Amino acid sequence: MMKALLAATAISGLALGAQTAAAQEDTGFYTEGGYQYLNIEPDGAEQGVDTNGIAARAGYQFNNWFSLEGELATGVDDGEFDYNVDEDEFNLDDNNDGDFNDTIAAAGDVEMNYLVGLYGRADVPITDRLNAYARAGYAYIDVDAQVQTPGGTTVARIADAEEGPAIGAGLEYALTDDWYVKGDYTYYAFEDTDTDGVMLGVGYQF
Repeated sequence: MMKALLAATAISGLALGAQTAAAQEDTGFYTEGGYQYLNIEPDGAEQGVDTNGIAARAGYQFNNWFSLEGELATGVDDGEFDYNVDEDEFNLDDNNDGDFNDTIAAAGDVEMNYLVGLYGRADVPITDRLNAYARAGYAYIDVDAQVQTPGGTTVARIADAEEGPAIGAGLEYALTDDWYVKGDYTYYAFEDTDTDGVMLGVGYQF
């Protein structure tokens, strides 16, 4: 349902943006930065892993309703998760009791090394200061993960990279002619994970 809603928002943004473009066009470069939240959920998992990071975006606004922008984000706080490990599967007697049939409640973490993306963006003015937008593009993410037992043994280390289409929508509010605050949601349809992202930040229009 969320994916269909975002797709409809993006299409509506492109159509409405073309109809509401003002006579005096705003064009030029802009930059944005702020807090990035990601929930990374591998296919088949019951729940995702929360990670926190910082993000930067830069783009060029061609007219009042269309822009092209790039995105770069990196993690600042690893996401943690629980993982049940069978000792016999890893040939590991973690508690040294001579029994390899125990199940260990291990802990894991996921680190987002970086996320990059390129997007087309459609804007729809709501008021003189408030602006809604939709964006769609393609993104690439690089993450590391590890699982460690209570005994301190690392039983798995995973380095993975995923890529796929991304679509989202958001709002921005102008503080001055140049500065604005913003917030948006993006769904990243990576190959083996569903990832939801939220960015809260500030931007500057040159």
